Amino acid sequence: MNALKRAPWALALALLLLAVFQLGAAPLFDVDEGAFSEATREMLQSGDWGHTTLNGEDRFDKPILVYWLQAASVGVIGLNEFALRLPSALCAWGWALALFMFAQPRLGGRVAVSAALMLATSLGVLAIGRAATADALLNFLLVMAVCDAWRWLESEQKAPLRRAFAWMGLGLLAKGPVAVLVPVAAAGVWLVTAWDWRLALRRIGQAVSDLPAWALLIGIAAPWYAYALHRHGQAFIDGFFVKHNLARYSNPMEQHGGSWAYYLVVMPLLLLPWAPLLAAVVRRVRGHWQDPLGRFLLGWGGFVLVFFSLSGTKLPHYVLYGATPFVLLMAIELERCGAVMRWALGLACLALLALVVLPAWTAPQWIGQVKHPMYRALLAGAGQPLGLMIAGTVAAGVVIGLTAAPARLREGLAASAAPLLSACVVALVLLGFGLPWWGTLLQGPVRDAALAARDRPEPAVQWQLHQPSFSVYRGQPTPRRKPRPGELALIRVDHLKKLPADQANAYDTVFEERGIALIHWRGAP
Repeated sequence: MNALKRAPWALALALLLLAVFQLGAAPLFDVDEGAFSEATREMLQSGDWGHTTLNGEDRFDKPILVYWLQAASVGVIGLNEFALRLPSALCAWGWALALFMFAQPRLGGRVAVSAALMLATSLGVLAIGRAATADALLNFLLVMAVCDAWRWLESEQKAPLRRAFAWMGLGLLAKGPVAVLVPVAAAGVWLVTAWDWRLALRRIGQAVSDLPAWALLIGIAAPWYAYALHRHGQAFIDGFFVKHNLARYSNPMEQHGGSWAYYLVVMPLLLLPWAPLLAAVVRRVRGHWQDPLGRFLLGWGGFVLVFFSLSGTKLPHYVLYGATPFVLLMAIELERCGAVMRWALGLACLALLALVVLPAWTAPQWIGQVKHPMYRALLAGAGQPLGLMIAGTVAAGVVIGLTAAPARLREGLAASAAPLLSACVVALVLLGFGLPWWGTLLQGPVRDAALAARDRPEPAVQWQLHQPSFSVYRGQPTPRRKPRPGELALIRVDHLKKLPADQANAYDTVFEERGIALIHWRGAP
C-alpha cells in the first residue's frame, strides 16, 4: 500500500487491471445491457449518429453520449462484450482515480489510496463498472462535477467552477437532468448549512453570472437536445422528459417501487464489503459535520439518499450517485479501525463471497422454489461451479488469514492493509469466476439461440419475450410480435406448451436449451 501511495501510476495501473479483468467473459445481461448494446449496434449499422433505435423503434430512454462511446469502442475493437463494456470500465477506473486525486491533497495519500481501492472493490461499482449501460459514465461525470464544485467553494477560483459546468454539460448528454441536480444540490446544501447568507449569495451570484461557465454547459449539451427536439418534436418531450424523468420520479415504473427505507437497505449492500464502516461514520457524524469538507460530503450523500427515497421508481443503482462521499468518509474511518472493525470487514468479505458462491453451490436444493418458469428452467441446467467453488474457498482462506494474522506479522503495515487486500482478492474471484458463471447460466441460451438464428436467412421476431441481447448476437433488429409464416421466433418453452391446440403443430423447433426455444413458424393449418 505504501508503494501505491508513493507511486500514483502504480495505483492507476492496478485499478485499470481490475476494471478490465474478465470484462468480456460473461454474455450480455438482459434487459439493460442488451438494450443499450443493440441500440449502439443499430446506430452503427444505420450510420445515424444523432438518434438511437431499439429493434427499429425510436428509443428515448437515455441521451446520446454513452452510445457514442460504445460505438467508438466497437468501431476500434469489434462488436463483442468487451468492447461494449469498455466505456463503463474506463469510467469506473476514472471514477476511482478522480476520488484519489480529490482526497490526496485534502486527507493525505493513505486515505486517498484507501478511498480509491474501496470504491473500486465495492459491489455496486464492480457491477455497473462492467455493465454496458450509462450508469458508470454518469457516476464518473457526477464525481468530476461535484469535486470541482468543492474546489470552487474552497478557493473561489473560476477554473473549477467552469470545469464543473462542463462536466454537467456532458452529464446532460449521458443521462439527463440528474447530472445537474446532484452537483447543484451538493453545493447548495453546503452553502445553506454554513448559515452565512452573505457567503451563499456571493457564491450563487458568481455561478449565475459566470458566462463562460454557462457557455460551456449549453454549448456541450444544447446542440444534441435541439437536434432531438427538431427531429422528433413532442415524441421526444413525452418519451424522454415526461416518461423517463418526471413520470419515473412521480410513479413506480416497470414495478420498480419500494418503501421510504429502500435505500437504507440497498446502500450497505452495494457498499459491501465496506458496509461495516458506515456504522463508524454514523457514530462520528457530528465530528464530520463540524469539518467543512465533512459537511459537504454528508450533504452530498444525504441529499441523494433523501431525494431518491422520495422517488416513485426505485432502482438499486440510483443511490450510487451519493455513495462516493460515504466511501471517502469510510476511508477516513478505516485508518482508525481496530481489531473489532478489522474482523467486521473480514466477515463482510466472507459474506460477499458467500452471496455469490453458496447459491451456485446449492442450486439443486433451491431451484424447485423458483416460481418463474423460464428462470427455473435456466437454473435447472446449472452444473457444479467447480472453478468458482475452488476459487471461493481459496479466497475465504486468504481473507481469514489476513484478518487473523498476528500483530507481529502486521507490524509496519497500515491498519487498512489487510481489509484492502482481502477486498481485492474477493473482487478478483467475483469477476473472474462468479460473474462469468452466473452470466453463462442465465444468458447463455439466449446468446446460443441468436447464433443459431444468425446463420439462417429467415426474418426473426421475439414472441412474448424481451431479450434485446438476442438482436445483438444475431446482428439484426428483432421486433417483438407474433411471428408470420416463414419467420423465426424466440420464445419461452413454457409459452410454447400453452399454445392452442390448432397451433401446436404449426412450428418446427430450430433450437431449444433450458427454457429458451427458437422456432420456425409455419403457421396454423
